[in-house]
Amino acid sequence: MAVLETRRLVLRPFTELDAEDLYAYARDPRVGPIAGWKPHGSIEESREIIRTVFAAPNVFAVVEKATGKVIGSAGFVGQGHGDGAGPSDEIGYALSPAYWGRGLIPEAVERLIAYGFQDLGLREIWCAHYQENVRSRRVIEKSGFTYMFTEHLSDEFFPDRPTLFYVLLREDWERGASHHG
Repeated sequence: MAVLETRRLVLRPFTELDAEDLYAYARDPRVGPIAGWKPHGSIEESREIIRTVFAAPNVFAVVEKATGKVIGSAGFVGQGHGDGAGPSDEIGYALSPAYWGRGLIPEAVERLIAYGFQDLGLREIWCAHYQENVRSRRVIEKSGFTYMFTEHLSDEFFPDRPTLFYVLLREDWERGASHHG
């Protein structure tokens, strides 16, 4: 699988050696529930997530170049929402609260968008956030996505959770719509 770089980050496949770094932020109740998953209960649980969920294609550990520490996850979730007129996928991400507010996830998402269109041949890239997740909304807006629709989804926290979906089309990205961040 690819290793992607940005100015401050390396996006690379997770390994089981990342379990401690993952657990360090995934146990924080500010991280999972706002994205629809429960905080990790142990390093072993984080290791299991790495073996299963994070083993999927095009899911990356977000590594801070300066320290080599895994500070988040970002990648494609393997699920598009398009009309079927071309390949589409959705980007998802999580970041340690210790690193919030530094523009790191927009930096990672910008690189993932380029990877999705140039290397994966996608026609549409989707992104979504729960209504109350304003940080995620800012990432999505900064990254050049266009709001499309709201769906009421259920997760283990809420039976009816408004979820906003956004899309970025390859032709808009090629025209430079997303290069303003």
